[in-house]
Amino acid sequence: MGKVAIVTGGTRGIGGATSKALRDAGYSVAANYGGNDERARQFTDETGIPAYKWDVSDYDACIAGVAQVTNDLGPVEVLVNNAGITRDGTMHKMTPENWQAVIDTNLGSCFNMSRAVIEGMRERKFGRIVNIGSINGQAGQYGQVNYAAAKSGIHGFTKALAQEGAAIGITVNAVAPGYIDTDMVSAVPERVLEKIVERIPVGRLGKAEEIARAILFLVADDAGFITGSTLSVNGGQHMY
Repeated sequence: MGKVAIVTGGTRGIGGATSKALRDAGYSVAANYGGNDERARQFTDETGIPAYKWDVSDYDACIAGVAQVTNDLGPVEVLVNNAGITRDGTMHKMTPENWQAVIDTNLGSCFNMSRAVIEGMRERKFGRIVNIGSINGQAGQYGQVNYAAAKSGIHGFTKALAQEGAAIGITVNAVAPGYIDTDMVSAVPERVLEKIVERIPVGRLGKAEEIARAILFLVADDAGFITGSTLSVNGGQHMY
């Protein structure tokens, strides 16, 4: 049995592609999800990857979820903090609820999940944490002050936690996707999406599998000299 990996938001989109890539590379994968039971069952049936349901914005739920995965599969050595939501709106229309939901799910979950695994990683002197940021956390985006703030926070979180783990075999990196062909992006109106693609130098949306390959590179045993980095995978749209 290979190293145990948890992927939050791991049954769909980038998370689903990452769960499958890790499985194919020999990891024992636990795919966390938050709400869509039918999709999670379908994902497990199709891939053989067990799906675990808990709310990543809830600290106690994360502690319990990681404990269950550890009991079922073994100590968690790889964590991919991928779970995220959008609640878009301009500032003058944004509700406190929509602000807080995005901050708690996208950024708060990185603390909750990392806190749940970090002590074990420190004891074993090995760990790989990859946090999924965003081009919009690097460059900003109209109507996404909550999302951009959360994703920008992830980049700072990554650099700080990387400094804590560097001397004891724990690496912490981020991947910042551009616009990827997932359900989240497909919800964007077609005319808006066309304008987005026009601004991408490679002339297309990215694929979830391309993000998964970047994550797989960063969690490898021989990636131990890479920490505190943000790998931008955005087709040249933002060169940061």
